[in-house]
Amino acid sequence: MDLGEFRNLIAAVRGEIGKAVQGQDAIIDLVLISIFAGGHCLVEGPPGTAKTLLARSVSAAMALQYRRIQFTPDLMPGDVLGVNLFNFQTNQFHLTKGPVFTDILLADEINRAPPKTQSALLQAMNERMVTLDGTDYSLGPDFFVLATQNPIEQQGTYPLPEAQLDRFLFKLVVDFPSRDTEIAILSKHATQALKSDLRNAGIRPLVTSAALAEGRALIDAIHLDSTILTYIVDLVRATRSDPDILYGASTRAADAVASAVRVRAAFEGRDYGLPDDVQALLVPALRHRIVLSPSAEIDGRTPDEVLRNIMNRVDAPR
Repeated sequence: MDLGEFRNLIAAVRGEIGKAVQGQDAIIDLVLISIFAGGHCLVEGPPGTAKTLLARSVSAAMALQYRRIQFTPDLMPGDVLGVNLFNFQTNQFHLTKGPVFTDILLADEINRAPPKTQSALLQAMNERMVTLDGTDYSLGPDFFVLATQNPIEQQGTYPLPEAQLDRFLFKLVVDFPSRDTEIAILSKHATQALKSDLRNAGIRPLVTSAALAEGRALIDAIHLDSTILTYIVDLVRATRSDPDILYGASTRAADAVASAVRVRAAFEGRDYGLPDDVQALLVPALRHRIVLSPSAEIDGRTPDEVLRNIMNRVDAPR
């Protein structure tokens, strides 16, 4: 596979996901970038904005195993990771694997689980392995977490700790679609059976584990000029001295942006990154990694607004 074939593959995958998810092209692109970059995505939005459908559609477009965990206040770490159960017939412990042992994991409403259960995913997301009773179990190179959370309802929810937020490559904010898109969605559904599901969307699995590995090999060969790397570092360092930001982004955040830039370049058939790639990815990559100062919050500023102001101040390479 060369860059041209890879670009065509990604375009085809976008089209397949678009059969079920309409009006979210930018969000679909960022999810695919995260998968090929080896990252994870946190998707935030009000109910009924196709967050779960997005995860199911992405998994349907890939020939990978998919599982879902519905996070609730009574969910325990063992319900996520699995437990060793004693078998009285063999007098041995047997591992009953939890739903985390998969390729694509939908962590639905992750902020409804208590911190103890949320932290069960930390090692899995960072190291792609799980340690149970002193034994390490690999989750494989394709392991990807797409977590959703509802920003409206705060009762009975637990904010994600900063350490876990930093494990997500992107935080994607899903809003209501435009009027024309909503009309198109309803028009499409009006021609289907009332109980139709995702299988009727006809999404073809185009990305196999082998294709994912080939794509990542192409991405590894993408060159980032020193001016692009310097630009990324300058933007991230600017978050640490901005008066509107209490805590800025880490070096891990800068590395995440650089990885995403390489993927976006490959998606467009280029073997080099551009400042436009950095600017397109900076906000979703950093919006969850910074903490606004009290004065900025009082003034009603948002992380997106503050980050865009930083991009306007830091000169891009030419």
